[in-house]
Amino acid sequence: MFSELTEEQACNISDNKNMISHRKGQMLYYEEAKPLGVYCLNSGVVKVFKTASNGKEQIIHLAKEGGLLGYSALLGEENYTNSAMVIEDAKICFIPKESFLKTLISSGPFFRKLTKALSHEIGVMEEKLVDASQKSIRERLAYLLLQLASSYGLDGADPQQINLVLSREEIASLIGTATESVIRLLSEFKKDKLIDLKGKKIVILDRDGLVKLSDFYA
Repeated sequence: MFSELTEEQACNISDNKNMISHRKGQMLYYEEAKPLGVYCLNSGVVKVFKTASNGKEQIIHLAKEGGLLGYSALLGEENYTNSAMVIEDAKICFIPKESFLKTLISSGPFFRKLTKALSHEIGVMEEKLVDASQKSIRERLAYLLLQLASSYGLDGADPQQINLVLSREEIASLIGTATESVIRLLSEFKKDKLIDLKGKKIVILDRDGLVKLSDFYA
């Protein structure tokens, strides 16, 4: 996101940021809190989620290395509409509001990149709404596993292991279903030799089979 800043603009960000190591389970921010800056992931994984009135979590997305969090609330001058928690030990830069906005105003390329990222987020949300209403749970789970393998799998490995540990509850939250359904479907996928389960990690055995299964419109 910051790759096209001038040296002076990059120095402004670097001089004012704070790099903090976070352990798994630590919260970055809470829903309804006032944003004081933005968070940039140097390493690790963070889940962004909303909590329903019954206490159930709905994961919106997973952010990884290079991800920028909290900027939509900051730009909209609103409180956070979601919460963020570290799910894999992370190093995260906090950039104060004043420094971030100063850079945004002074850099046209950075402004365009941020606008593009916001537009992409809206598109992803629209796609998820369509999937939730038109795709079966089985199809959504197959597609999620492909996405996780693409983002957190080892390039060139065959079979490809997803090197991110998510609880069955978190997987269920990502596709909007009950934990019991995820447990049952993962067992079925393993029986059908689409995947293998090694402890808490998932190994993709038949990518083509998952692609076929996830393609609702095929």
